[in-house]
Amino acid sequence: MKLNLKNPIIFFDVETTGLDVAKDRIIEISTLKIAPDGSEESKTRRINPTIPIAKEAQAVHGISDADVADCPVFAEIAKSLASYIEGCDLAGYNSLKFDIPILAEEFIRAGVNFDFRKRKLIDVQAIFYKMEPRTLSAAYRFYCNKNLENAHSAEADTRATYEVLQSQLDRYEELQNDMAHLSEYSNANKMLDYAGRFILNDKDEPIITFGKHKGKRVADVLATEPTYYNWIMSNDFTLDTKRVLTELRLQQFGK
Repeated sequence: MKLNLKNPIIFFDVETTGLDVAKDRIIEISTLKIAPDGSEESKTRRINPTIPIAKEAQAVHGISDADVADCPVFAEIAKSLASYIEGCDLAGYNSLKFDIPILAEEFIRAGVNFDFRKRKLIDVQAIFYKMEPRTLSAAYRFYCNKNLENAHSAEADTRATYEVLQSQLDRYEELQNDMAHLSEYSNANKMLDYAGRFILNDKDEPIITFGKHKGKRVADVLATEPTYYNWIMSNDFTLDTKRVLTELRLQQFGK
């Protein structure tokens, strides 16, 4: 099924030095931009992460430190990348939990203000897991009746994700061919930060999703335990998580 697009949509996938959103870095990003008229543009770029690539990560994607040693660092491409994806909706596989948060961290480090919350964010994995909880390779085989060659290659995974979403729309009548609907369907929780540490409850109140304060309202914890803010700010939480908590604190207490 051809996607019903009001804006261009970019399917993207990243390969990284590891799986820690706060500490690890992007070493490859592949994008597949689909215009409302159906035309496509594919780009893949490698990036020098400035930190070593974990052996476990290299075993998955096959990219070594030497492979990216002469590549530009993220700060050198950040502005052009932000300009390229401006005005586009975004889709990926497990993108809400990993690709979006780690890309947001890279933009923040580079001093580029790009607000993903203004875009429609579609996670094909979230749709898949609700419909048929399996892996991308299984999804590709299930929906497209093909074997995924070069799995864990950013370019192959990106195109497979695009084809899976098309097939999901063909298969499930309850899925609307509308990016706003798919974005809402992908986002089970109303996340305030990309890492999902703070979300909105059914009353649209910010609550905490982890640790000893899990399920509590942020406002209540900040009021009764002022050191909680300092603990978040001094530990290995993402820059985006820290920024969101700072905004909530300012809303509650002012400067």
